[in-house]
Amino acid sequence: MDIQLKKIGINQWQIEKQPGMKADVVIFVKEEMLPQIKTDLSLVQLIQSASLPRVISPVIGMPDIHEGFGLPIGGVMATDNLVSSGAVGMDINCGVRLIATNLTYAAARFSRSFLLDLVRAIEKAVPIGLGGKRREGLPKNLTFEEVVTGGVQTLVKKGYATPDDLQSCEEYGQMPGARIEALSSQAVKRASAQLGTLGSGNHFIEIQRLDKIYDPKLAKAFGLFENQITVMVHCGSRALGQQTCLDYTEKFARAAGKYGIEYPTPNLSALPADSPEGQAYLQAMAACVNFAFANRQFITHQIRRIFDASFRKDNLKLMLVYDVAHNIAKWEEHRGKKLLIHRKGATRALPAGHRQNPQKYAQTGHPAIVPGSMGTASFVMAGLPLAEKTFYSVNHGAGRRMSRHEAQRTIKKEEFDQVMKDIVYNKPFRVISDEAPQAYKDINLVTETLVEAGIAQKVARIRPLAVIKGD
Repeated sequence: MDIQLKKIGINQWQIEKQPGMKADVVIFVKEEMLPQIKTDLSLVQLIQSASLPRVISPVIGMPDIHEGFGLPIGGVMATDNLVSSGAVGMDINCGVRLIATNLTYAAARFSRSFLLDLVRAIEKAVPIGLGGKRREGLPKNLTFEEVVTGGVQTLVKKGYATPDDLQSCEEYGQMPGARIEALSSQAVKRASAQLGTLGSGNHFIEIQRLDKIYDPKLAKAFGLFENQITVMVHCGSRALGQQTCLDYTEKFARAAGKYGIEYPTPNLSALPADSPEGQAYLQAMAACVNFAFANRQFITHQIRRIFDASFRKDNLKLMLVYDVAHNIAKWEEHRGKKLLIHRKGATRALPAGHRQNPQKYAQTGHPAIVPGSMGTASFVMAGLPLAEKTFYSVNHGAGRRMSRHEAQRTIKKEEFDQVMKDIVYNKPFRVISDEAPQAYKDINLVTETLVEAGIAQKVARIRPLAVIKGD
């Protein structure tokens, strides 16, 4: 497919209309990064997404865009009463949360041996890796239905979260409308013992140091200061989300003809959101969203417990700055109309004063947490009014520039060590080479794309001290 791009603004490009497209496609990327997004099928997937009925212009590609399942990772699609499970993706409510401590970094105190001890303690408390489960299953005072319907709100009642944690979560930690009956028995079975587990791939727990403040006023409002020790958690709904995506993508493909909906590829099959099948998916998706919020919260509970033991003399405080979802479909008001916003590898970024902001951040806009790759910086950002162009969305990370196979084949340990330097990590290079920093786009270029376009601003930069990965 011959895809032509026309520059329409600072770091903004529009795809020339292709046959079948019902909406425009706009990509946010710096010019020097254009070759990277032409090496896979992400542009084709954006065109396919724009070919669905009831799609509102434009379909958006973020600067971290790369090929995914259905909608590319780094895609944003708004629809008028149409839902696509493939546009949300496999890891429903994969997201990231930032936990701020009142600890100040000192090299002597946070030595390599001390960080290794912290990493080992967290690994003992949080199962990691593909298929990782809690041997004892759910805590005895929790049921699976309570978790998927109540999310973090359930964990507050059971002592695993604080009321302030709710104020620091997108959707206040609980998406309404979830029903366990909308989940398949296979999905429930696969996830029944996975609460409080990390998973594999690009999921991580990082112990970090905040090394630069860009906006002192916003940083203070977010509870951030220079040389602060922070912890970042990145994971999602584990097997529950994956199985739910597979279940409903197949159901949607079979049912689409009944509603006269044509789709360009089975992975982008879609149905009216108010159809019985569409409603069932939204109920199942909400259950996965709540499980993922609870999953990150339970990991946070374990981290708090471990830090309390390690810093007994410090009057320790661990505050949840914010928890953002980046694989989700949500009803939001845009352009005076209620639209279903599909964000796939994209983070909501509401500006200051936006009425949908959480109460805690009504005057500042909520923090948008943007992790980098292993060994590189992460950023706390905030949306600006021009983010209306992206349906108030920013990138969710750096974005892959190599496939996992290519990374394993081409990245050498010497190159990996050069980037990681003094950063502690928990797995041998041969196990995590596909997650090496070199496999990802430059997080600085990715974030600057949206800063220069006026979509978002940087608030703070955070660098890893120690990284925990699955295998």
